[in-house]
Amino acid sequence: MAEKEQARPLAPALYIARSDAPATVRNASYIVRSDEDEALSSHFRLRQPSCLKCCGITGALFLILAVVALALVFTVFHVKDPIVSMKRIQIPQLAQLVSNGTAPSGANITAVVDVSVKNPNAASFRYGNSTTELYYGGEVVGEGRIPAGKAAARRTQSVNVTVEVVPARIAKAARLSSDLAAGNLTMESSTRIDGRVKILKIIRKHVVVTLNCTITYVIASQEIEEKCRRRVSF
Repeated sequence: MAEKEQARPLAPALYIARSDAPATVRNASYIVRSDEDEALSSHFRLRQPSCLKCCGITGALFLILAVVALALVFTVFHVKDPIVSMKRIQIPQLAQLVSNGTAPSGANITAVVDVSVKNPNAASFRYGNSTTELYYGGEVVGEGRIPAGKAAARRTQSVNVTVEVVPARIAKAARLSSDLAAGNLTMESSTRIDGRVKILKIIRKHVVVTLNCTITYVIASQEIEEKCRRRVSF
């Protein structure tokens, strides 16, 4: 006769007492889950991965925005220095002025200076009324006005400046006779442009560009040579 199969005891029921249950129930050795507790536990288990996913997406978005902001600050929003240069200077009456070996003290003569303003920024560069001064022997012998204007974004604005030169002031310079004997008439010019760059009405930068040039008039060839230095301040 086959041996009877040994009976195995059933596992105790799993029950978790509620927090407001009596102490005798909370301290019971058996644990049984109620339907309400099972529903709450399932809800929290399902909600936890969703919260982690939301936090991860939010953190990634903030990181992307920070990278984009830094890229804009160092590229589009970075204000570069405007470049002011002297392309050409013409003094048609200068040859006649020195042809006799002296500088007559008659009527004023006109010098035409071609100044360019290059704006490398992503926004326009606006500047106010500016001046160009011409020096000889350390004294101002001519002055011209540059009207207020605007250099468009990443564009170059050309301005023709008319400088009225006073020959009488040149004639008074102590170095005139030596310059005429050497065959070169050396003058200096100074152009100051005061303006600002404004990007998206948020970033404003005040810029002052000073262009100092040494202008040499070669009497024999009647050519004008210029060498310029630019200085930018804020």
